[in-house]
Amino acid sequence: MRNRAHLFFLQIGLACWLSGLSLLANAALFGDDEARRAILDLRQRLEATQQNLKSQTAEMLKSQAAEIVKSQAAENANLRGNLLELQNQIEGLKSEQSRLRGTLENLLRELTDIQLKQKDILQSVDARLNRFEPVTVVLDGLEFQADPAEKKQFDNALAVFRTGDFAAAQSSLLGFLLSHPRSGYASSALFWLGNAQYATKDYKESMLNFRKLLSIAPLHTRAPDAMLAISNCLIELKDLKAARKAMEDLIKLHPSSDAAQTAKDRLSRLK
Repeated sequence: MRNRAHLFFLQIGLACWLSGLSLLANAALFGDDEARRAILDLRQRLEATQQNLKSQTAEMLKSQAAEIVKSQAAENANLRGNLLELQNQIEGLKSEQSRLRGTLENLLRELTDIQLKQKDILQSVDARLNRFEPVTVVLDGLEFQADPAEKKQFDNALAVFRTGDFAAAQSSLLGFLLSHPRSGYASSALFWLGNAQYATKDYKESMLNFRKLLSIAPLHTRAPDAMLAISNCLIELKDLKAARKAMEDLIKLHPSSDAAQTAKDRLSRLK
């Protein structure tokens, strides 16, 4: 468009120049007055031509400017449309991201709840299994396996003995021995049963249970105390001869025990 305008202006300028040359040539053929009039006429025509040229140029520039503004406006409108579409896409992505974040949070909460429930179930199952699974027990120097219920029953019976309620302790310990005659707790249960019976002055039954302990576990940690307890029962039953024999056997079998030292002291007093 600029090239066409430039060509147009050149054509107009050339026409004006040629017209001036023609007038000057004609003026040379006439006198001075006529020449001056021709020059004035030429000048007026040039001024008119220049004015017309300026007007045409202004109109052309105005038209070009309008086209440029229109084109720019169209481009701006198109750009605004693209920007609006892009903004809508961004808002849509933000909304989708928010929705996905909410979904993820819900899934995480559900997963946490499931994990907690699984943990509770596993703990419950473990607790139920532990009620039946044997446990390792170390008591009075012996190590053995016992069922949880068996252990609990013995511990409860021994707890009753420690309260000083020896009659109730006898009942609890006898119940344990009847329920678990082959238990690893049996020898210890017989020992505490004998002590409970001694405390209630049931010396014959006490002595009988101490002897049961010695028969099933002669090397038991509490065997020396059981032999000393037998001698005490015999003393209470006024059988001093048997009591001395029991203490002598204790000193012979367990010479280094505290019970043997006690037996030695008592023997010296019984003579």
